[in-house]
Amino acid sequence: MSQFTKVILYTDVDGLAKFREEAILLTEGSPQSMLSAVFASGGYQLRHSPPGFRSQFHCTGAAQWVFILGGEMEIGLQDGSSRVFKPGDHFYSADKLPEGATFDPRLHGHWSRQVGPDALVTLFVRG
Repeated sequence: MSQFTKVILYTDVDGLAKFREEAILLTEGSPQSMLSAVFASGGYQLRHSPPGFRSQFHCTGAAQWVFILGGEMEIGLQDGSSRVFKPGDHFYSADKLPEGATFDPRLHGHWSRQVGPDALVTLFVRG
C-alpha cells in the first residue's frame, strides 16, 4: 500500500519541540493516482520572506501544514538541531505551548529562517 510521509514538528511531554514522522496511507483513488482521505482545513495563508529573514524562538499558535513553494526554510530546535526544507517539502507545525505554561524562549518552541540566495515562499494551511 502506498503512503505519504507526514513530518511533524510537535511539543513533547518535556515541553521541547521535536520532529517525528508518521505515515498517511493512500487508500483512495486509482493505482495511477493514489489519494489519502480528505482532511478538513481552516483556511490558508501565503508568506514571502526575503533573504536574511530569521525569527526568534516561538511556538505555533494553531496547528498547520507548512509547504515550501520557493527558497529554503531552516527550522531550529532548542537542542541545537535543525532541519532544512526545500521547494516541494512540507511539515505539520504543531509545537504549541504546553497548556498552563508561560512561554520561555530558552525552553519552548522553534526558530525559522530563510536559507540561500532565494526568497522563502511558503503556504500555511490550518489543520
